[in-house]
Amino acid sequence: MARQTTDSQKPLMPKATAVWLIENTGLTFRQIGTFCELHELEVQSIADDEVAVGMVGYDPIANGQLTREEIERCEADPAERLKIARSDVPRPATRTKGPKYTPVARRGDKPDAIAWLVKHYPNLADAQISRLIGTTKPTINAIRDRSHWNMANINARDPVGLGLCNRQDLDKEVLKAGYSSSMDAPPVQEDTQPTPATPQMPEFKL
Repeated sequence: MARQTTDSQKPLMPKATAVWLIENTGLTFRQIGTFCELHELEVQSIADDEVAVGMVGYDPIANGQLTREEIERCEADPAERLKIARSDVPRPATRTKGPKYTPVARRGDKPDAIAWLVKHYPNLADAQISRLIGTTKPTINAIRDRSHWNMANINARDPVGLGLCNRQDLDKEVLKAGYSSSMDAPPVQEDTQPTPATPQMPEFKL
């Protein structure tokens, strides 16, 4: 069961907050569940679009419930737990850095984008891929080790072309990982099976 947040403080709109954390951070399902007071499996169901389908994420940074530093601290150590921010003054809803909310129709493209990144840039950290695509570490690891439930249907595709991130953000993360530029990535060669030759029909003489 998810542990209660400290000082009996509960995040506002826990499911919508969980959606935002799934989309915009590299936190584990357990960390998100603990903060939002949801079961870890329920968080995974939200990430798999089985629960809260179409729900718009509720930004806990813009609403003063979390800080970017607190999220990064917990991204660096899966054993850490998020601590809700304490503030008596409501904070204005300001736009924060990070991936935009991904429409439901595009979420199915995320595994393809992850596969493209891990194929071309294996040194990219899970947290970097999470920031770019808005996905979770368990999903990234499942694609890395090819244990993802839908692996047979995943095709590596450029996340910029899919509209999941922009070229500037991709280049920034690629440079951090020690690569020169995302433009240097070669196209992914699809595995194609040779088309069998059509057998010739015998001629019939009258």
